[in-house]
Amino acid sequence: MGLVFRALLFRFALFLFLFLHHSATKAEDFNAINNNANSNSSTARSLASNCNWFRGKWVYDPSYPLYDPTKCPFIDGEFDCQKYGRPDNMYLKYRWQPFSCSLPRFNGLYFLEKWRGKRIMFVGDSLSLNQFQSLTCMIRAWVPNSKISYIKRDGLISVIFQDYGVKILLYRTPYLVDLANEKFGRVLKLDSIRGGDAWKGMDMLIFNTWHWWTHTGRTQPFDYIEDGGKTLKDMNRMIAFYKGLTTWARWVNRNVDPSKTKVFFQGISPTHYEGKDWNEPTKSCSGQTQPFFGIRYPAGTPMAWVVLEKVLSRIKKPVYLLDVTALSQYRKDAHPSAYSGTHSGRDCSHWCLPGLPDTWNQLLYAALFS
Repeated sequence: MGLVFRALLFRFALFLFLFLHHSATKAEDFNAINNNANSNSSTARSLASNCNWFRGKWVYDPSYPLYDPTKCPFIDGEFDCQKYGRPDNMYLKYRWQPFSCSLPRFNGLYFLEKWRGKRIMFVGDSLSLNQFQSLTCMIRAWVPNSKISYIKRDGLISVIFQDYGVKILLYRTPYLVDLANEKFGRVLKLDSIRGGDAWKGMDMLIFNTWHWWTHTGRTQPFDYIEDGGKTLKDMNRMIAFYKGLTTWARWVNRNVDPSKTKVFFQGISPTHYEGKDWNEPTKSCSGQTQPFFGIRYPAGTPMAWVVLEKVLSRIKKPVYLLDVTALSQYRKDAHPSAYSGTHSGRDCSHWCLPGLPDTWNQLLYAALFS
């Protein structure tokens, strides 16, 4: 089946299940989905002006990585691939090169000066943790002698660069919407974000969710789903994702003042468990030492990306998409695999540090300062 036909079938199927399962979905959304899936993110383009930072290629750069992991105390064992025995290091040496321009070089001192006295919060799952630890390490490499406090408490982590008054926080919440313990079990509440009170008053918010929406069985952290006042044993997870994101979008519309808070969405981080995604059906991320260098990634656009674009197209407040999906799909070599301090087996969903999340933060830096 041709790639174009499969892509059209995929979009049509997405439209059908959203139309049939969600009363708020209208026919014109299909055109929005088609336009979004056939083009780059309009939000990303507006950020990048005449340069699309999210379309490019990976190039070898001997000056990489951007920091020494042995000198950064913020990296958890699950991401510290060199510490846990990864024998190769070429994955550390790739720089993202947009086709039509170059990303500005990250300058941690400039970042701290510009955001002096500000509070930055990552909100999401362990992929947010990945990016949070990357950013704090990237900044620390520029001010190794700066006074820093590092606090971990009840799902909230903070790194404070005291000489600049810059506070970088991580709020762990895998679904953005609430996950509550009720008398009859654990309930994922698609219509509720009580946890959002902790996000208010920040100067920058970087959101992320997707990683946990597909989990089933013993790795599923809920027993029921609550939707529209009804408690369900389960439902189509892509529809649940759409509804949860829509609740998040309403929270942003009601609670964010764009003159005081910049809002970003991390994008959909891909996995590399199935080699068929890059035309090597017997492989996974294990043993991969080079990126995928083809022009177009064979697996195509993830459905979750299309759903995210749909929700972002409706949001009233400015939310800037860090469109990391395609550039991250190429990096089948950048996962911890077996070289992790906390995961057994192979981890093809998180990313080694230093590594790919450093590029996500370079894109964040470019969006803030270019």
